[in-house]
Amino acid sequence: MSIVIALIIFGLIVTVHEFGHFICAKLSGIRVLEFAIGMGPKIIQKKKGETMYSLRALPVGGYCAMEGEDAQTDDERGFRNAKLWKRVIVLAAGAFMNFVLGFLLLLVMSSMFDAVPTTVIKGFSGVRNDDDTVTYYAQSYETGLRHGDKIVKMDGTAIYSILDLNYMFATTDRDVHEVVVKRDGKRVTLDGVVFHDDQTGETLDFGLVTKDKNPLTVTGCASDIFKSMGHIVGMSLKQILTGKAKKEDVSGPVGVVTAINESTQESESTEDAIFNLIYMAALITINVGIFNLLPIPGLDGGRLLFCLIELIRRKPVKPEHEGYVHLAGMILLFGIMIFATYNDIVRLITGG
Repeated sequence: MSIVIALIIFGLIVTVHEFGHFICAKLSGIRVLEFAIGMGPKIIQKKKGETMYSLRALPVGGYCAMEGEDAQTDDERGFRNAKLWKRVIVLAAGAFMNFVLGFLLLLVMSSMFDAVPTTVIKGFSGVRNDDDTVTYYAQSYETGLRHGDKIVKMDGTAIYSILDLNYMFATTDRDVHEVVVKRDGKRVTLDGVVFHDDQTGETLDFGLVTKDKNPLTVTGCASDIFKSMGHIVGMSLKQILTGKAKKEDVSGPVGVVTAINESTQESESTEDAIFNLIYMAALITINVGIFNLLPIPGLDGGRLLFCLIELIRRKPVKPEHEGYVHLAGMILLFGIMIFATYNDIVRLITGG
């Protein structure tokens, strides 16, 4: 059942992305030939007006096919015959809709907190003595952090929400950190901060301020986590593009569905399962939005790059030349997807 839910979520994310292209193309007067959800063989298709609507067998993609998208056409309503600003909006609309979906999901997720978390330190691990002094077990206090500090950066990485803190503690292999905090309205840089609870041995040795839930604090929390997710996705993509990420870590649609399935199965309650599903869906849709804006041929970002070239040159690149570039990009992306799917299947078989 959880796999079915994962597939539905993945399909929803793709549908929202393609709907962004579709609705903006329609509003711009561009002729839409087909709006498809999924890839591969058609399961259902129906033509309404000038557009064919289809549902396809594999829920790993989709597309909005427009007249004259990859070739010159005499149709005045063809994509390449539309004004440049209209084409830019149509191309960017898919990612924009992914971001809108992500933010809405994070609003729901943030409303599920008992209290809204912040990155302001509330207290440190320690014990109050009989003479009203405090013995701190928290090394972070002993090495510079204080009550009321708002953590804004750690080891050069911006901290927007509790998600960034959890990510940093989960991925860092450093024992000593540089932490930037906002203290009494000023930014203070602290070198040599150590996080360790001398009593329990745990890394996290401080608490955080929480706020009461209301529309303002929930919206603010969703906004902060949205920035955190975008930041984390950006860092992950940077590691992949610079070769710092291990090739075994590259994952595709099968891995995404598996991750959603595992997060659901590991949940202790129905509420936790729903929370985890919303979290995963928000992270994936933001990831899809950012990835599609990369200036890679075959992606929306690659097409936007050609729009920028057209703006600078004051004339478009020949459609056949642009088409060759996008075809090469699609072949590359298809190869990466095959490799990622291979990794996913190996992990499923080996349990890695």
